[in-house]
Amino acid sequence: MTRSRMTLGALLMTTLLAVSACGQSGGAGGDHAAAAGTPPAAVDVLIAQTQSQTMTSELPGRIEAVRSAEVRARVDGILLQRRFTEGSSVKAGQLLFQIDPAPLQAALARAEGSLAEAEARHFEAQARLQRYAELVDSGAVSRQEFDAAQASLKSAEAARRMAQADVITARLNLDYAQVKAPISGRIGRALASEGTLVSKDKATPLAIIQQLDPVHVDFQQPLEAALQLQQQLGQAQPTSRTARPLAIRVAGEAQPRQGRLLFSDVSVERSTGQVLLRGEFPNPDALLLPGMYVRVLLPGQHLTQAYRLPQRAVKPLPDGTAQVMLVDAENKVVARTVHAVSMQGSEWIIAEGLQPGERVIVNAATALAPGATVTVAKVDGKAAAPANAPAAASATVATP
Repeated sequence: MTRSRMTLGALLMTTLLAVSACGQSGGAGGDHAAAAGTPPAAVDVLIAQTQSQTMTSELPGRIEAVRSAEVRARVDGILLQRRFTEGSSVKAGQLLFQIDPAPLQAALARAEGSLAEAEARHFEAQARLQRYAELVDSGAVSRQEFDAAQASLKSAEAARRMAQADVITARLNLDYAQVKAPISGRIGRALASEGTLVSKDKATPLAIIQQLDPVHVDFQQPLEAALQLQQQLGQAQPTSRTARPLAIRVAGEAQPRQGRLLFSDVSVERSTGQVLLRGEFPNPDALLLPGMYVRVLLPGQHLTQAYRLPQRAVKPLPDGTAQVMLVDAENKVVARTVHAVSMQGSEWIIAEGLQPGERVIVNAATALAPGATVTVAKVDGKAAAPANAPAAASATVATP
């Protein structure tokens, strides 16, 4: 009985050991099969190529008219007529409004009458002085009377000059009854209609004229960037008016408009630390209107050897650098730290860290670990060379 129990225990132990061995063997084989059954990741690469690149800063800007003049009333009166079409182009000196001239004509007539009276008094004083001058030496006229005649003539001359000035003023006011354009440009809507009482004391605005060809574009740039721009352009004086290239991007237009940078302001905005800059752009089609916001493309640093990479191929790092993933000659992933200068559209500009001809991964770069084996599916957007096909096929076939 004891021997049979011992025999049964030994048999059970042998069976358990065999089952354990089979389980371990099966698990190891399964893991190897799973590892062998995972194909290398397929990636798209871009061949790094150097090119000359001028860095461009894109800043918000606003259109301003080169010249802007408010048309205002310079005399009191009632508006009788508006002599222009709203929104049209006008010339300097063109009649815009007619103010009722009747009161001003009456004022001119009154001033001319006062002048005639002053001239008569002047003539009388002058004749009296001439008579006294002939009699003063003979004693027929006293010296006191002669001095009084001289004073009367001077007083008459002053009164005549004042009357002449009143006539000039009255004529000017009558002239101002015709409100004319001070500058050439495009005139906006009328700010006063016929029948409105206008006043010179309130300086009633009647319309606004703006010159729109060319136009100015005002924008701001940080002081540090403005100083770098001056150094790059070789301008010793920040207020130099030497023409420098500039461009603006207008919403709805495919191509940027070309212009020139005029100057930088002589002071820095204390609250923001930025400098005001101004550009000038031709506007023959009058599509750039004052107050319109545009994007200013400001030329910056010029790189003789730079690389352009899609945004998804570059991973910015917290320290200010960036990282890209490369495929080496053995089709293994290599991490590389690069110097990404800025974004231009949807692409990063890389100044340092790459060599011409290196293969940069442009898809799923963040999901790959350095050292992983990959297969190249596309090169520069095209299917990879046939030489890569066998490797991919063998990897796909390697299934348990």
